[in-house]
Amino acid sequence: MLTMSLILFQCDAQHKFVFWYTRRTPGLRTQTSYEDNIKKIVDFSTVEGFWICYCHLARPSSLPSPTDLHLFKEGIRPLWEDSANCNGGKWIIRFKKAVSGRFWEDLVLALVGDQLDYGDNICGAVLSIRFNEDILSVWNRNASDHQAVMALRDAIKRHLKLPHSYVIEYKPHDASLRDKSSYRNTWLRG
Repeated sequence: MLTMSLILFQCDAQHKFVFWYTRRTPGLRTQTSYEDNIKKIVDFSTVEGFWICYCHLARPSSLPSPTDLHLFKEGIRPLWEDSANCNGGKWIIRFKKAVSGRFWEDLVLALVGDQLDYGDNICGAVLSIRFNEDILSVWNRNASDHQAVMALRDAIKRHLKLPHSYVIEYKPHDASLRDKSSYRNTWLRG
């Protein structure tokens, strides 16, 4: 992590990013849509701005279930239907609660520092805090570009130094829309 921090301080962020937050009350059906529940926390366009924001954000281990933290490039909302996301999909990794915060931080630093291959194809990332596990997902623009999808998978695995025991799954957003689920019925494992 120290190496990544040094790399980040040597350059400006390539994109402007926005942190978003979603919190739902378990077991309570509301009249508001998912889109209405997404709250913008803060945006930043420099590495210094990132650190100012990030140092004040609550850590994943302190957030209640179910909560989603989103980091997306400016102009892209963390919704399947957003024009930048609608033809894309996401790589999904499930983590034990004890380690998810470290992987989330490593991924956030990689996105802000433009450290992943095919970075222009990346829309953002989500950490979904759930009761028994946390789920990290990286969203991309084009689910039909198999080469870019697989290269992104390889970059995520390499950058996060994922142990071989971790399963990484892919799901196109149009499939999520059809079955109304982000994480069920994934299509591709790698």
